[in-house]
Amino acid sequence: MAFETIIVDVEDHVALIKLNRPDALNALNAQLVGELCTALEEADANDKVRCIILTGSDKAFAAGADIKEMSTKSFVEVYGENLFAMVNDRIIAIRKPIIAAVSGYALGGGCELAMLCDFIIASDTAKFGQPEINLGVIAGIGGTQRLTRFVGKSKSMDMNLTGRFMNAEEAERAGLVSRVVPAKKLLEEATSAAQKIAEKSSLTTAAAKEAVNRSYELTLNEGILFERRVFHSMFATEDQKEGMAAFLEKRQAQFRDK
Repeated sequence: MAFETIIVDVEDHVALIKLNRPDALNALNAQLVGELCTALEEADANDKVRCIILTGSDKAFAAGADIKEMSTKSFVEVYGENLFAMVNDRIIAIRKPIIAAVSGYALGGGCELAMLCDFIIASDTAKFGQPEINLGVIAGIGGTQRLTRFVGKSKSMDMNLTGRFMNAEEAERAGLVSRVVPAKKLLEEATSAAQKIAEKSSLTTAAAKEAVNRSYELTLNEGILFERRVFHSMFATEDQKEGMAAFLEKRQAQFRDK
């Protein structure tokens, strides 16, 4: 499928999806969101893809939702179309790991989009924020919910109530991002991480992703039980036998996703 607002490239089992609305700092309009969800689903269904990287430009990962597109909508319209439910629901259904490679602004919907990914690698120029309060609304794709789970109530309240931005160093310290790298090395670092993931069994990476995500939904005891049962189920796979045999034989495992 030909896309107009994103660029997709698949190489070495990694799908690189780049947001591409430079004139709007990659603001999330209906077209971009629809194309992004379609591209993610195509990558998820592509046997040649084992990990996905989502990125923007040096200046902006995504500067937010498209205000021009939303400004004249009424409550009846946004409620009737269930605005932003699609992007949330379709992205969380992706089973393959998604790395957000963030440089520049990740604000509002852009910050929420990054949090929908499985982890965030940020450049030293990255800035995160939920400034919806300045527009007379609140976050609508998880900015009050996921952000609170990632950085805690106090910082989330600070960002959602004042609209202030969090720089990359603070974001790493608070637990929003996994690591910070120089801007020139952002894609190199993200690709290296993606390739390491691509070397693993796709059965195991999907199971690990599912188990970690469950930790946000379950009590500790129920989560540990879920984890243990998934751990047990891995012993029904050929990849478990290969992985442990390779360890004992001091060689590289050759996983076959079986």
